[in-house]
Amino acid sequence: MWECQWLLAWFVAMVRFTTFRFCLDPTVEQVGVLERHVGASRFAYNQSLRLVLDARQAWKRDPATKVPWTGFDLIKTFNRWKASEAAGRVFNVDPSGEVEVVQTGLVWRREVYQQVFEEAAVDLGRGLAAWSESRRGERAGSPVGHPRFKKKSSARPSFRIRNQFPKSGRPAIRLGDEHPRTVRIPGVGNLRVREDTRRLRRMVGKGRARILFATVSRGRGRWWVSLNVEAADLHPGRRYPEGQASGPWVGVDLGLKALAVAARSDGTEVDRIEEWPRTLTVTARRGRWLHRAVTRKRKGSKNRRAAADRLNKYYFRTAEIRRRHAHEVSNRLVKTHDRLVIEDLNVAGMLERSPHLAKAIHDVGWGIIRRQLAYKQAWRGGELVVVDRWFPSSKTCSACGSVQHMGGVAVRTYDCRSCGLVIDRDRNAAANLAAWAEAHHGADAQARDRQAEGPVTNAHRWERPGRRLRDGETVPDDVGTGGRAPAA
Repeated sequence: MWECQWLLAWFVAMVRFTTFRFCLDPTVEQVGVLERHVGASRFAYNQSLRLVLDARQAWKRDPATKVPWTGFDLIKTFNRWKASEAAGRVFNVDPSGEVEVVQTGLVWRREVYQQVFEEAAVDLGRGLAAWSESRRGERAGSPVGHPRFKKKSSARPSFRIRNQFPKSGRPAIRLGDEHPRTVRIPGVGNLRVREDTRRLRRMVGKGRARILFATVSRGRGRWWVSLNVEAADLHPGRRYPEGQASGPWVGVDLGLKALAVAARSDGTEVDRIEEWPRTLTVTARRGRWLHRAVTRKRKGSKNRRAAADRLNKYYFRTAEIRRRHAHEVSNRLVKTHDRLVIEDLNVAGMLERSPHLAKAIHDVGWGIIRRQLAYKQAWRGGELVVVDRWFPSSKTCSACGSVQHMGGVAVRTYDCRSCGLVIDRDRNAAANLAAWAEAHHGADAQARDRQAEGPVTNAHRWERPGRRLRDGETVPDDVGTGGRAPAA
């Protein structure tokens, strides 16, 4: 009884979402099953989109026609279609010439796991909702286009399965059934993974985490599985005292000469990270060779696809090196400072104004560092403030506050013409960021947990769940169904 109460307390405290990704090592038979599920997901997405377009055309002729728009409506519409004659029929003709309908509907629908169809329809519902919100001006950011059909050659092969937690029995998605380095995917079976799963297995075994979704994808010549996990808060020993930040504000200036320079508002430098991998620059010769190898092959040939795969593996390796170093930098900052201030850099504008620095700006990965700092500070109970991009942190004197033009990026020393202060340019910018946070910090300046602000995947509908047609099918409680179909 005490153990059940302890586990319940951990599940109540779950407020953190993260993802574990593993590289799969499937057998030849399992590869065929995975490809079958990938094709079924793409087919369900395209067919659901076709049903929406047909319903919109019918709505123009008859306004009483209902257009499926939300995730659950699309699931119901696709389920009705796959069991109808429009999805196909199987006939049996005897020697006398009599024809008998043996099966009606999609013949191969039971060869894949049911949730593959459902999650593809849910993805289309999210795309339609994003498009309609963008048209109405209710969505921030760049305009969102209408969902398009997925091509077999261009779409990234993937499918998603939702985990189920029966009252009696084990969850559908599990780790370490046959071997510590295995993951069980419903409809596929136990798949071997290359990495060690001990950390996630311990979290699940102790009740500190539970797996919500499993996304299987193919890329860079390998199969991958990403497990979306709902986990408990970090151990109190890894969080700041009382879960609240109380130290001084530390500004972090990100740059190219020095990747990160941290300083307080008085100009005291507390940390400096000079080097970063520069993977694109170091391996530029190999990158050019791989690009030329692709262009020299005939379009549509196997040799061109093989050369493109080698190029993709090259960029994947550079991205992994960049991401690993970003984790090292962000961990180093959040473990030593509970209040951080960074600047909202206009990366797109920098690429336009400084084309000669475009490769270095792409390679440094400022956006990755900022995203990791945001959710890691939230996990540890710290604070992160993002200063507006128009704040002249590099042009302002940290001593007297005067603003003056500094010249190009080659000038590394700030020489104030008003008070005579001579200071390192990056340290001066970091001090200005810390001073800005001390003067403007508040509830509106707090950074949100970026890993938790994505689309809600387990939203509930107000209606009561209906009867399941098959074991594993979605009910209204399983997907978000907010929003209505706009006028076509």
